[in-house]
Amino acid sequence: MSKPVRVVLPEPGAAGSLRQTAVSHIGFRVPNVPAAVEFYATVLGLVVQQDLPDGGARLGWGTGHHVLDLLPGPAALDHFGFEVRDPGGVDAIAARLEQVTELDESYVDYAIGKASGISTTDPDGNTVHFHNAVYRQGENAADTGRRPIKYQHVTLATADVARMAEFYVGTAGFRISDQLADGGFAWLRSNRDHHTLAIVGSGRTGLDHYSYDLAEWEDFKAWCDRLTDIGVDVAWGPGRHGPGNNLFVFFDDPAGNHIELSAEMEKFHDDRVEYVPRRWEPQPRSVNLWGGQLPQWRKTSEGN
Repeated sequence: MSKPVRVVLPEPGAAGSLRQTAVSHIGFRVPNVPAAVEFYATVLGLVVQQDLPDGGARLGWGTGHHVLDLLPGPAALDHFGFEVRDPGGVDAIAARLEQVTELDESYVDYAIGKASGISTTDPDGNTVHFHNAVYRQGENAADTGRRPIKYQHVTLATADVARMAEFYVGTAGFRISDQLADGGFAWLRSNRDHHTLAIVGSGRTGLDHYSYDLAEWEDFKAWCDRLTDIGVDVAWGPGRHGPGNNLFVFFDDPAGNHIELSAEMEKFHDDRVEYVPRRWEPQPRSVNLWGGQLPQWRKTSEGN
């Protein structure tokens, strides 16, 4: 019997440079924009802030920077962005990126959030924005039994976790919080939250899932009951992840994007500790400490 593969993902180059950076927005191609707009308004309380060309829509909470772009087309991830509050952070990322890839430094969004920054593509060809700090009115103030506090993280699917991790850690400046011991999943941080970006090996590219933050465990009962009332099936959970220690529940939007609601995520205080990334066993009980079956789209390398 062969021994399990064990991998240590390195933290090269600029690892840990980002300490005040968060996810900002995400954009999807969807077959039916009006249906997706109605879904996100009903389920997550997002409202249309702006009509986009070709029948698209930009959604957010309040009058702050947008959270979601819905664009017409076959279902796919179109882009995602990060808000960089680290002093000089966008310029530093641009300088590092210029050494490894091409940039479009003309990325500007003046419609709502007045964001300016850079646009690039990662090794899988995903379009990524890094922009300056923006006004985020409408977030972090809600009835959390009916509306999330904020957009919290994005998880990318890939056929090469090590290559993607090297880009986001060594060039962009994230740090590795945790990984599966076989190198098939990595959770990356860019602020005090355990992860703002994760990368999972799935043999494909694009979005694995993305997540919104709730306040606490008590909100999950209200959410699961409410999803049932409006005819949205819970696809996975409630449960508790090992990496991050956060509570979770998953459901899908009309285009098939996996949406996570999360709460009570582990925090890191990098200015006070020396931290060595943990390596979790690549088994179902690592990604759900409470046990139970995984959804069809979530695989670990051993045990399922």
